[in-house]
Amino acid sequence: MELEIWWIGKTAESYLHQGISVYLKKINHFANANIREFKEAKGLKNIKSIKQFETPALLKAIQVPGIIPILLDENGQNFSSLEFADWLSKNTQTSNRKLCFIIGGAYGFSDEIKNHVPTKIALSEMTFTHQMIRLIFLEQLYRAFTIINKIPYHNE
Repeated sequence: MELEIWWIGKTAESYLHQGISVYLKKINHFANANIREFKEAKGLKNIKSIKQFETPALLKAIQVPGIIPILLDENGQNFSSLEFADWLSKNTQTSNRKLCFIIGGAYGFSDEIKNHVPTKIALSEMTFTHQMIRLIFLEQLYRAFTIINKIPYHNE
C-alpha cells in the first residue's frame, strides 16, 4: 500500500523534524508513505493572496490519476482513533489508488481546493499550527495502523 502526505512549506522546527522522521519510519512498516512539500507563499501579507499562490500547484497535483486526495480540514469529518483506523482500513482495501492526505498552509485551503476535494477529515475541534499538525497527523496514522494490525499501542 502506498500513501502520500502533502503539506505546504518546509517544517521549521527541529523537534518537529525529529518527530516526523520517527513516525514516518514507523508508518513505513505498514505502508510505503512519502512526504511531499509544496512551496509556500513568502512575503505576502493578504490571506487571499497567500491562498491564491498555494492553489495552482495543489490543484494540478490532486488531478493526477491514481490518487485519492483527502484534505485535513477543520470542517472535515471528526473520528475517534478507532473510527479513523476503520475508515483507513476500508479505504485502503477498496481501492488500488493511493490515499493522499493534504495539510494546508497557515491559512488552510482556498475554496477552489475545497470544492475539488470531496473528502475532508478533521483531527480535532481544537486549532493547531499547520506545522504541528504534521506530527500529530503522522502519530494518528501510525496509531491507526497499529489498531488495524492489532499491535499494542492504542489504549482505550
